[in-house]
Amino acid sequence: MPIIQSVRWSPGGDALRIVDQRRLPEEYVERDLTTVEEVCDAIRTLAVRGAPAIGVAGAIGLAVVAASIADRPPAEFAERLERAANAIRCARPTAVNLPWAVDRMRARARADADSGLAPRAVAEALRAEATAILDEDRAMCRRIGEAGLPLVPDGARVLTHCNAGALATAGIGTALAPVYLAAEAGRRVSVYADETRPLLQGSRLTAWELSRAGIPVTVLTDSMAASLMRGGEVDLVIVGADRIAANGDVANKVGTYALAVVAHHHGIPFYVAAPTSTLDPDAPDGDAIEIEHRPAAEVAVAPAGPLVRVHNPAFDITPADLVTAIVTDAGVSRAPYDFGRRAKEEGLLPSTA
Repeated sequence: MPIIQSVRWSPGGDALRIVDQRRLPEEYVERDLTTVEEVCDAIRTLAVRGAPAIGVAGAIGLAVVAASIADRPPAEFAERLERAANAIRCARPTAVNLPWAVDRMRARARADADSGLAPRAVAEALRAEATAILDEDRAMCRRIGEAGLPLVPDGARVLTHCNAGALATAGIGTALAPVYLAAEAGRRVSVYADETRPLLQGSRLTAWELSRAGIPVTVLTDSMAASLMRGGEVDLVIVGADRIAANGDVANKVGTYALAVVAHHHGIPFYVAAPTSTLDPDAPDGDAIEIEHRPAAEVAVAPAGPLVRVHNPAFDITPADLVTAIVTDAGVSRAPYDFGRRAKEEGLLPSTA
């Protein structure tokens, strides 16, 4: 079952290699990024996207930048590295994985510099840290798949939104990880993929990825999901997340909230799959999560004029009480959710089953 690698080191180890997701499904194009401007642009323009993937991209991108300035004096190296870290960290605001990964890299650089390491040694340490983040992401995806596998029975008809598969991570995905492992285990599984307006990540990316892996997929417009559920054709919904608040409120691609409401109405399990790095203990609830607003040009053509406006948030908030369970690399958590700082620091996740 061929599963794509969307973000990784270039073969020569001197660049961040991504699959340019803006070109899919018409063209499969890989790009090597070597500057902070290229990394930020790729993240902002969705050439690389998906919360875990942009976290890995940010880490590798920062390591590449560090290597390129490793011949600078220590003070200049530190100042330029900090500027690069800030730029990458702010490339997109909603997904917590990006600042999480960059802050981890920044902490490693500061600690090594404080211990007296020269810039070149710090750059090598950042390469090792970025590689660890990459490897951890791949292992994390597998653990999410294993934790969620019991939720996907033989014959399951799964509805998903946006793309939370291999293209959104460095591994086999988050929401699609249990689907991939179910297929690997020989279970019959099929997927309904919401088209995902306005950028069509479901029809362009999820359908491409699943068909490439040999898993049957049916594309539908976002507004068709409700009638599909009413007709009894959906067994469960699995989506990813870009940030999960301490109380279990979930920020994910806009349209997720509507799916959760309809699934709840029809008694269909609604699962969220995400790495523990997506949990934000500093956000008490969904109201504390910053929602990115994308350019108006991304939305379908509308008449020009001062009285016509475009509302284009990239994400919405799904309240925790609509979420059947949250599947992370630490297991399956069910309400009441408590992902606050104390619970996270002490390793206390909610009841698991």
